[in-house]
Amino acid sequence: MRLGVLDVGSNTVHLLVVDAHPGARPLPAFSHKEELHLADHIDAEGRLTPQCATRLADVVDEAMRIAEDKGVQELLAFATSAIRDAANGDEVLARLEDRAGVRIQVLSGTQEARLTFLAARRWFGWSSGRLLVLDIGGGSLEIAAGLDEDPQVAVSLPLGASRLTRDWLTGDPPDREEARRLRKHVRAEIASAASAVRSAGVPDHAVATSKTFRQLARIAGAAPSSEGPYVKRLLSHAATAELAERLPRMPVAERARLPGVSRLRARQLAAGAIVADAAMDLFGLPELEICPWALREGVILRRIDSLAVTQH
Repeated sequence: MRLGVLDVGSNTVHLLVVDAHPGARPLPAFSHKEELHLADHIDAEGRLTPQCATRLADVVDEAMRIAEDKGVQELLAFATSAIRDAANGDEVLARLEDRAGVRIQVLSGTQEARLTFLAARRWFGWSSGRLLVLDIGGGSLEIAAGLDEDPQVAVSLPLGASRLTRDWLTGDPPDREEARRLRKHVRAEIASAASAVRSAGVPDHAVATSKTFRQLARIAGAAPSSEGPYVKRLLSHAATAELAERLPRMPVAERARLPGVSRLRARQLAAGAIVADAAMDLFGLPELEICPWALREGVILRRIDSLAVTQH
């Protein structure tokens, strides 16, 4: 079956087309993405701005046409924290359904964490033992841990890199006091969830997903994406702590010249590094391994599982 996954995220609207069959790994066939940074277009009343909502409708409409052109037989469409938290999120979704004919499911933060954990478990397998999975999105930080395919603990915190940049880091570069206040806030938020995460036990394998972690790992010397998904990529806490200190002192234009950093993501990378450093420190993680699969793959895998049950 040719499946399409439409991910309306806080940073990017991403259509991923895969060929999927029960018992086989999903094979990517086509990818199309637009960086809208929805989390940056929330007004003082917590509403997605009309201009951004119109642009989002255009992008989703285009993605639907592309999905049809690529022979997608079933489309799985979901939205994450930017739409979930917007005061007019329901209005925006109704407009998308009317304009593009697509019904988009809003995932809770806990659902995001569970599906991302499933993807990481399938990628690394049972030999990884007890997994801890971290994912820094544009609007939220997801943390999940456990021994099985369904995590024992799944937590979502409002610590996304785009959200924090918008709310806490106004300067370019931000002044030291802004960065210090953000660091204090992030550590307090993560510490509040630490006991729940620790209840899942000491992890045998700690992994990270998301563009933020991939970019931090690339800056720290990990292989570029051009070398493919099967190259092992590690991010040490020592390197992350150094980046959490260095990146906030750099202007956005200078960050954008670092290896693996896109111009559109450079602005939020300092906040992302502060979150990554805090999480690794508070959970006592000397290093993380970067997982190529994340939320979209988790959604696909869950659907493949349901197909297998139906066929039997």
